[in-house]
Amino acid sequence: MRLRTALPSLLAFGLSLGAAQAQTSAGEDAARAAYQLREAASQLDEALSKDDQVTALTDMIHAYETGLAAMRAGLRQAGIREREIRAEWETRRDQLSSILGVMAAMEKSPETLMLLHPAGPEATARSGMILSSVVPGLREEADALKKNLDEIAEVRKLQEDAANTLAEGFGQVQEARRLLASAVQDRSTMPKRFGENPEELQALEASAATLDAFAEGLADLQSDVGAPISDFEGAQGSLRLPVVGQVLRRYNETDAAGIRRPGLVIAAAPASLVTAPWTSTIRYRGPLLDYGNVMILEPAKDYLLIMAGMAQVFGEVGDVLAAGEPVGLMGGTEPSAQEFGIEFVVNASTGEDADQSETLYLELRRGKETLDPADWFVLNHIVESADITANEQADSQ
Repeated sequence: MRLRTALPSLLAFGLSLGAAQAQTSAGEDAARAAYQLREAASQLDEALSKDDQVTALTDMIHAYETGLAAMRAGLRQAGIREREIRAEWETRRDQLSSILGVMAAMEKSPETLMLLHPAGPEATARSGMILSSVVPGLREEADALKKNLDEIAEVRKLQEDAANTLAEGFGQVQEARRLLASAVQDRSTMPKRFGENPEELQALEASAATLDAFAEGLADLQSDVGAPISDFEGAQGSLRLPVVGQVLRRYNETDAAGIRRPGLVIAAAPASLVTAPWTSTIRYRGPLLDYGNVMILEPAKDYLLIMAGMAQVFGEVGDVLAAGEPVGLMGGTEPSAQEFGIEFVVNASTGEDADQSETLYLELRRGKETLDPADWFVLNHIVESADITANEQADSQ
């Protein structure tokens, strides 16, 4: 009776384990991301040998940060997988223990088969036939269980290796950010649309009471010769977010204080690199009101891209930036290399984003009208591209 009661639950357990086995190991994505991080961190010396250090350092930092995003996603999935295995085991443990107990008793004392069924030898024989067909299945389930427990051990090893990888690369990317800030200031080849700050821009900065008023006034200024000629409208729906992070609030979404803003709020890690989404002219850069450092780019005539919340901003008004060139760095305090590695792994595995403590505000305007950036930017592009790149690199090895 004990076996008959437990058998349906065991079969259900077997089905769930079989479905889990069909999935790709949850740690594989994180392992590929770790490879990408190691590759990115090793590029510092090569970047310093390039003629255009700004571009080389930017590429290196962006590769590291996209790898970090992929690592976060992989560790999160690995953590979810581990919790699924443990939860499945907990829900089936009693039934599986009962069956294994019966099997162990039978192996030690075959004569107890005579006691399995009160209806006599014929019924006992039938029970024996049932057992003979069930035992191979039980062994398969035990093997499946061992495989899943081994997977948990692999996840633990992956997390330990990830923490070490992050700690090793962290110092390199910190140095790359420092060198980038210096290289941007030293660069003298930046093309310009106009020279000094126009006087009306300074007057507008002094008089504007809100970011909205400043942006509207800036759109009215006619001092420069316009944005670079490029098909910005044709890029709608394909722009890359300016910073690696997670979108916290979307266009006109109410925040905890009940305030709506006509842009995106993106959570990012301290000192994250911010880049130009499209070839643009810098129309304004510097502190503004209570937004911290603000960068306003003109990617095309009548369009403005507003980014606020950076600790550092690069370039000067009138500079023309290519898509992907650095415009600044986020603020915040970074932990030590070792602390960062451990904290990152723990947060990612448990689904927390505690390491993304900084926020970048992104707004897109056409004339005096605000547009929903979600219609222009690929909001999940960074993680997807990191996964694809890591997969290609790993497959080529």
